Amino acid sequence: MLTVLDRYLIRSLVVNYLIAVAVMLCLYIVLDMFVNMDEFTKTDLPAFAVMRNIFDYYWPNLFLYFSQLSGVITSFACLAVLGRMRKQNELTAVMASGVSLYRVARPILAFGIAATALLVIDTELCIPWVAHKLSRDHDDVEGNRAYEVLFLRDRDGALLSARRFHPTNRDLERILVLIRDEGGDVTRTLEADRATWEPPTEMQPRGRWRLDRGKQVSRVVHTEGGLGPREDQVVTFPTYYESDLSPESIQLRQSAGWLRYLSLSQLRELDGADSADHAAILQVRHSRTTGPIVSLLLLLLGLPFFLDRAPVNMISDAGKCMLTCGGCYLVAFIAQSVHAGGGSALPSWIPIFIFGTVAMVLLDRVKT
Repeated sequence: MLTVLDRYLIRSLVVNYLIAVAVMLCLYIVLDMFVNMDEFTKTDLPAFAVMRNIFDYYWPNLFLYFSQLSGVITSFACLAVLGRMRKQNELTAVMASGVSLYRVARPILAFGIAATALLVIDTELCIPWVAHKLSRDHDDVEGNRAYEVLFLRDRDGALLSARRFHPTNRDLERILVLIRDEGGDVTRTLEADRATWEPPTEMQPRGRWRLDRGKQVSRVVHTEGGLGPREDQVVTFPTYYESDLSPESIQLRQSAGWLRYLSLSQLRELDGADSADHAAILQVRHSRTTGPIVSLLLLLLGLPFFLDRAPVNMISDAGKCMLTCGGCYLVAFIAQSVHAGGGSALPSWIPIFIFGTVAMVLLDRVKT
């Protein structure tokens, strides 16, 4: 049952949270645009086209920026509410009525958990939905630039290459596919002058590339009596090649950090492939797991500095809070950037081991 105090806190938290989201995301976009504005205006496009490209670039990146700032946004919104209540002596009045400060912190922690759930939804649903758009450069929002594709892993261990890939036209020029057996030996080669993507349909559940002048060469090894093994070549002319590499997947994998844009279910599916980089996938999965925990940990670290009935030393307490939470955020950022040998999961959990203990000690010292 929500009390008057709970409703008052939740209303204030929601307002502050929405303001913090709008301010921090807009600030992130303005700073990024200030640094990269010349990239958008390299081509001789009219002003309307430039504005359209800017909007088309930044709206998918809002999900990525939110995932990076979610913990800071939540902590700022919650601690700003507590700081205002402390400055206006509202916490003193609450304690005078017999309510503990831990009781005041309960709806704030519940709100922090709900905000962390938004982070999980963002990383597991929203970012994978726009992942191929996140891999674009500032100066090629429309995807007009053609580039080379070199040996991307496809289904059943196949390797796909192309001289040119056109994201806008969704086609490949001079495609070459190396189809391998379980031992990694090439058993078939597939070439075509051009390949155009056809997405999955009800009649064709798998996506495929329609080949222009396709040619497939298969190696057939057989043994004749007394003559030993002999290898022949069988040439066919297929018109389609079924593939797991759609144009969006190819565009995504050109990005150096494309694994960060996948959901946990996609990472588990990718980890099941024999040709996958298991160490990198393991690291990303642990970073994804610890991300929401670190986000909530920032709030737990900041609460003890504001859960105080006395409004004195507000600036000093705010400075200590910024140093402590900033240290946690910095250590978490460094830990997620470290590439440990063998794909160790330890770096991702170090901030939780260190600052989780600090948060428990600080919360225990609250005078309530």
